[in-house]
Amino acid sequence: MSWLLLLLSGLVEAGWAIGLKASQGLTRPIPTVLTLIGMLASLAMLSIAARSVPVGTAYAVWVGIGTIGAAALGVIFYAEPMSAARFVSLGLIIAGIIGLKVTTPA
Repeated sequence: MSWLLLLLSGLVEAGWAIGLKASQGLTRPIPTVLTLIGMLASLAMLSIAARSVPVGTAYAVWVGIGTIGAAALGVIFYAEPMSAARFVSLGLIIAGIIGLKVTTPA
């Protein structure tokens, strides 16, 4: 259950990271409020997951999922470039997350 919560918190992190851009520097009220709610929800889920997943692992996985998600959402919603090097780099992050998952004691 903790790993599922950690995955969800990382996905919400990606959402609020994109929300920062949508809020235009926290100057647009609705995107700003949604971004702040996403931040709180993401941190709350991370803190719950860190009760049973080692904190270093939980944080690295959270940031990694958020990074991958934010990059993907940036490509989808903001037409950000996706070069081969960027794609490979995101793949390395995925490999790191998988490595942390399989080497973390249950």
